[in-house]
Amino acid sequence: MSNELFTFDGKRKYLTQDEQDRFLKAASDLDRAEVRTFCMTLAFTGCRISEALQLTVARVDLSAKVIRFRTLKKRDKVEYRAVPVPDDYLDAMKLVHSIAKRQKLKTGKDALLWDFKRAMAWKHIKAVMQAAGIEGAQATAKGLRHGFGVRMAQKTRNPRLVQKLLGHSSLETTVIYMDLVGEEERAEVLGAW
Repeated sequence: MSNELFTFDGKRKYLTQDEQDRFLKAASDLDRAEVRTFCMTLAFTGCRISEALQLTVARVDLSAKVIRFRTLKKRDKVEYRAVPVPDDYLDAMKLVHSIAKRQKLKTGKDALLWDFKRAMAWKHIKAVMQAAGIEGAQATAKGLRHGFGVRMAQKTRNPRLVQKLLGHSSLETTVIYMDLVGEEERAEVLGAW
């Protein structure tokens, strides 16, 4: 079992697809649209909470259909990574944050998309997790990130791509997601006997 993806007593630290769907449904029911798009950003990109909070209008690339994050774990150098996102996410970003309109303006492109701080972001995530009925070690922003990594590993089977999407410096960090895929494959094979 990958230690980074499970607690000491074997409980998951990542959201399953069903849990993510419930999380996004609970977020869609929110009155505050900007909190909804924040939740969508974490779920659809696997970004760190601090990376999301630094996202600007200019880094939402509507034509390439990617979000460009400054990778914060690489403190000694400025590095960006592009994460492809679904059309419905981009539609929500355009509607809520007026991305297309604001990108045409001469000023304001470097304005942050969300005006709340890290502590408030954590509270929003916790509230949405509770509304979705998700409890446990996985009911965190990191649980969303780990869930994204697990799904990308399962769907792509490409450790280099998963590494790039998550902004990992080392492939060793990414391998935990590939190992989990191996564990789930074993479980499927054992279930067939």
